[in-house]
Amino acid sequence: MAQKKNDGGFQSSAGLMRYFDSETDKGIKITPKAVIGIAIALVAIVIVAQVFFPV
Repeated sequence: MAQKKNDGGFQSSAGLMRYFDSETDKGIKITPKAVIGIAIALVAIVIVAQVFFPV
């Protein structure tokens, strides 16, 4: 039986590592607590708007 070569090891993962390294350097950094706080604030604004401006 022929032996299998493992050709896809380091080369295939090296491209992914470069991709994820370049993605972490750019963009806005928001903490999870800030995302939850913004969501709660938006819900509160919608509820208050419905009370003061009924349709």
